[in-house]
Amino acid sequence: MTLTLYHTGYEIIREPQINYGRSNADFGPGFYLSDDEEFSKRWARIRDGKDTYINKYMLHTDDLNIKTFSRELDWFDYIYTNRSGRKDLYPDHDMIIGPIANDTVYDTYGILTSGLLDRQKALDVLLIGPEYKQIVIKSQKAINALEFLDAVKLTEAEIMSYRETVEREEADFQEKFGEILNE
Repeated sequence: MTLTLYHTGYEIIREPQINYGRSNADFGPGFYLSDDEEFSKRWARIRDGKDTYINKYMLHTDDLNIKTFSRELDWFDYIYTNRSGRKDLYPDHDMIIGPIANDTVYDTYGILTSGLLDRQKALDVLLIGPEYKQIVIKSQKAINALEFLDAVKLTEAEIMSYRETVEREEADFQEKFGEILNE
């Protein structure tokens, strides 16, 4: 099977590295992508002196050990294990597929990792809003199965349009976030 994947950033990345992502990111270190081109463009930003690109790849998944999550308790536990810097629960997997924790996309003011919310309330907050999927390549074997196809430079107008979409979703998220905290 093959997947078409996208990564948005300030450079053309023909040869991704598995240590590209932060070790305390949702799914630990790895190269983070999305199979949703429109969603991937929402990560675009304007930076002085930099162009913004959406890189396109083809991943050949045959022979890869893949862990897939849905928005359930094991997903929540995996995110919090990685964010707290503990040992990876799935070190033998080449790739992790699952929802992006919405506090990565929207501002939760750090409350989810502050210890102020109990486990259930923190999970309730993470379930607010639309579900977007991330795909993280965690092994050299998976990087070797990833083929760079193309990179397209995004215009400032495109980037601003995607930022407006995120701002609308953020406003809706903040309203629901407040409701859950007040329960």
